[in-house]
Order: sequence, then structure tokens, then C-alpha cells
Amino acid sequence: MSIYFDNAATTRIDSEVFNHITPFLLDHFGNPSSSHQHGRIARQIVEESRATIARLINARPSEIIFTSGGTEADNTALLSGIRLQNIKHVITSPLEHHAVLNTLKTLQAANEIELSFVRVDGNGNLDHEQLDVLLQSKGKALVSIMHANNEIGNINNIELIAEQCCRHKAIFHTDTVQTMGHYKHDVKELGAHFVVASAHKFHGPKGIGFLYCRDGVDLHKIIHGGSQERKLRAGTENVAGIAGLAKALEIAYADIDQHRTHIQSLKNRLIDGLKETVPGVLFNGNSALADESLYTVLSASFPADLAHGFLMNYLDENNISVSGGSACSTGHASHVLEAIGTNNSRQTIRFSFSKYNAADEVDKTLSLLSALSNAAAA
Repeated sequence: MSIYFDNAATTRIDSEVFNHITPFLLDHFGNPSSSHQHGRIARQIVEESRATIARLINARPSEIIFTSGGTEADNTALLSGIRLQNIKHVITSPLEHHAVLNTLKTLQAANEIELSFVRVDGNGNLDHEQLDVLLQSKGKALVSIMHANNEIGNINNIELIAEQCCRHKAIFHTDTVQTMGHYKHDVKELGAHFVVASAHKFHGPKGIGFLYCRDGVDLHKIIHGGSQERKLRAGTENVAGIAGLAKALEIAYADIDQHRTHIQSLKNRLIDGLKETVPGVLFNGNSALADESLYTVLSASFPADLAHGFLMNYLDENNISVSGGSACSTGHASHVLEAIGTNNSRQTIRFSFSKYNAADEVDKTLSLLSALSNAAAA
């Protein structure tokens, strides 16, 4: 049995999505910018997909821009918000994805912005009172806070942050890469100016995502060339990817409650089993709290002597795929765990689940960890 518990990094493509996009690779392969029949069919696919996504998240089709994924969408939103709105002060948290942090630190190093970080406590919860203070301190600001953390699963109160930004006339960008397709989003209720998503996090194809940009907020072009995506993003559109993105989101929304119940039960099973079989296990952030974390993510911290510090290798050798945190940071210390003060002598494993996981996979994982824990105690 091969077990995949790294769905926060990427997910298996849904077979219905795969079947849906195949004709756009083999038959309807035209360039959407071409005026002939093949091109017109491809253009229709792109615009129908845009309309589907807009309908699902309560946006206008004109507010949806297709990108190569979350990183490009984050970069586009941040550079647009900062440069076109003449923003000099940016507020973020130390727990953001590197697509956000590294972009902002690059702008800070070039003296384009002053960068402030909202405090977080030992569980990764944001200090909203300090956010208010920061918003009042240095003129109009841009705030970039993710909806949910990809390593420890904490869910931020996006609606409250949006209200705070609105009161202070700040621009608000939120990365919803880990929550799009797992929670139903209404961008009007979220209140953000920019929202980011990536298809491969909810059983769509890799290499495609979208940026929601609220009408009235201008976008800064970062890829120059042709006039695609209403002259905002040059390059021939990834027609099959776009079709797959829309189909994956449509499927996710149709079955969202059923999948949430199933996945949450697996996560609860693992939490209870770890508490029972692995003495000394701890859970990072709010990841073990059902109402305050992603139902898809559990971050667990294990005693250092378990598997002599090579716990992930041990699980991999037993055909269980997990991670220590973000796939983008493999081989480096986790900035998220450092920011919340996690003991770096312990071993952290991020288990992340999908609709394709099953209870027997959790049980096999627990059996292996229990045997390892017993051996370490002997």
C-alpha cells in the first residue's frame, strides 16, 4: 500500500477533470488568439471557464485573470497594489508563503517599501489590535495575509482583516491557495481586493491558477508580450489547464460538504491515534483544533529520538509520503515553525489529506509510528 499524505503540496488530478481536459489537448488545440475556427473554439473554452469560476466565487468574469499558479498571482497582486496605488507601507505576517515574503523583501531591499510584520502568538494567531495600530501609523498601506497557513493550518479571520483594511482605506491581498476548493468563497463577503488560487491544490492540473482582482483596482503587467488576458498577462493561454481549473473548482463546490466531513474524520482519527500511541507528540499552531484550522492539514511535532531524527525517511521507506512543511522550502528550516517558537530539536511532520485518503491509511500510519515509539522507549 502506497499512502499519500502530502496533499497541501499538490493533489492527484480528479479523473473527471482529466477526462474533461483531454479533448482540449487532442482536438480543440487551437490558439485562443487566432481568428479561425480552431482559435474561436479555444477562445470559447477559455471564456466559458472564466465565467464558471466567476459564478462559483461570486465575481464578475472581468475580475478573473488566469496565471501560471499561485506564485505568479501573488506577485502580480503585490506589485500591482504597491506600484499602481503608490503604496510605501506594506503589512504582512511572518507566517506567509515565500511567494509573498520573498516578493516583499525584494521590494524592501530596493527601498520601494517599508515592511511591517503583524505579531503572532505561540499558536500562530494574529494580533489584530497591533494590525490596527500599524494601519494607522504610516499612511495608506497594503496588507497581505493568507486565508490559511499551508504548514500549521491556522485559519485567519479574513472578513475581520478586510473590515480593518476598509476602515483605514488599505489595499488587501489574501492568498487562498490552501482554502480555494475546500471552502466556498464569496469574494464579495471576503472583502479583499486581490484573491489568489491554484488548481493543483484542489485536484486540478498543475501550472494554472487565477487572480481575482476587484473591479476598479488596476493591475500591473509583469509579463510583457502580446495582448492576452485583456493585455494584462502576455502569452498564449493554457487552454486545457484553464478548462481543468474551472472543472476542478466546479466539482469541489458540488461535493464540498461531503468531502469536508470525510477528511475531517480522517484528521480526527489521526489526532486521537497519535495521542494514544506516541507519548510526547505535540501539535503545532491550531492544527489540532477543528474550528480554527484547515480540515486538510495536521502539523505534528515528535520527540527527537523517534527514528533517530529521520522520521520522514522512515515513513518514506514504508511507502508513506508526508512532508515537514511547505514543498517550496524543502531542505531549509521552516520560517513558520521558527516564528511560533517550535522547538527545533523535535521532528515536525505535516500530514495533509484529500478526498482520496481512507481510514485504513491512517491506521497503517499509526501502526508504524506506534511500533517506532515503542522501540524508542524500550
